[in-house]
Amino acid sequence: MNTQIILAGLRARPVRTAVGLLAVTLEVVLILLLVGLTNGAIADSASRVASVGGEILFKDGDSSYAIGLNSAVLPVELFAPRIAKIEGITAVAPVLAQTEAGGGFTMIWGIDLPSFNAMSGGLTLISGRLFENNDEVVVDDRFAADKKLKVGDALNVKNRSFRVSGIVENGKGARIFIPIEAAQEMTGSLGKATLFYIKVRDKSQTKQVIDRLKAAFPGRDVVDHEEWVSLMFSSNEALLGIVFRVIVFIGVAIGVLVIFLSMYTTVTERTREIGILRAMGATKGYIVVLVLQESLVLCLIGAAVGVGASFLLMSVLKAMFPTLSILISSDWVLRAFVLALLSGIIGTLYPAIKAASQDPIEALAYE
Repeated sequence: MNTQIILAGLRARPVRTAVGLLAVTLEVVLILLLVGLTNGAIADSASRVASVGGEILFKDGDSSYAIGLNSAVLPVELFAPRIAKIEGITAVAPVLAQTEAGGGFTMIWGIDLPSFNAMSGGLTLISGRLFENNDEVVVDDRFAADKKLKVGDALNVKNRSFRVSGIVENGKGARIFIPIEAAQEMTGSLGKATLFYIKVRDKSQTKQVIDRLKAAFPGRDVVDHEEWVSLMFSSNEALLGIVFRVIVFIGVAIGVLVIFLSMYTTVTERTREIGILRAMGATKGYIVVLVLQESLVLCLIGAAVGVGASFLLMSVLKAMFPTLSILISSDWVLRAFVLALLSGIIGTLYPAIKAASQDPIEALAYE
């Protein structure tokens, strides 16, 4: 019987039902897309850092694990030869990392091509060639697609003009690669690097090589790339927690408010129907449960539509912005469902109690 009453109530007022569904859908989309964008950006950055090829990363002890947010403070001529002499190391590549804001954060790496190629196996060219002088730049294919760039085009990088000499396959390190000398000039850090990538002769000996580096360079951070990724996430954990809580609060607040207004209107419009049910013997508890069930059905449908809409929007956004990374995980899909139902319960609680508290005689007389 409850199912028939609930479905009849939803069908009887299509506009109100549509508004309620839209509110829940927007709540779920807001949570999934914003969280997905945040997680996607971090996961993409971590993946590209780990895919460079070096087993060990070496940085100053006071700098952050978020590559691109640190100043270049490590003198290349002082550190690179000393690192290379450590037993078990086959290649050392200095990197000067920067970021540029504009439609998102774009990672820019200043690299020394010979040492970078020796350490990483080189960038995979799709078209053109690698840079040969300080006014040339190499970009990955996703950045080129996003900015509609081709070989020979001009590109402004942090207010300096470059010419695109080549386009490489994405997934390794940065979106933009420039000569390390150009990066040093741009940052006023002549002869310095942000970090060093280090390749070892035998991967099974990575821990022993790290111990040797730590002994030779006290006060410096030396970690393998897997630990770097882990530390990168943990260093942003507090900030991410705040971001996620704000996103969830805004989403749930929108859901609660609209569902409250929708269900309050429903109860008002159905005062006479509720009076009939009470006159037929329906208890206050039955009325409360009935109103809550209708809200939960609305939230379940809205949440399902919201999840589908989130994945659809994710595909559209990725097609429009190739460099955009969105990661919608199954645990956040589940959380979005739970939060949608929770907002439905909170938003419906007062209207449900109000409906149950109505006097049957007054409700029957309601016009």
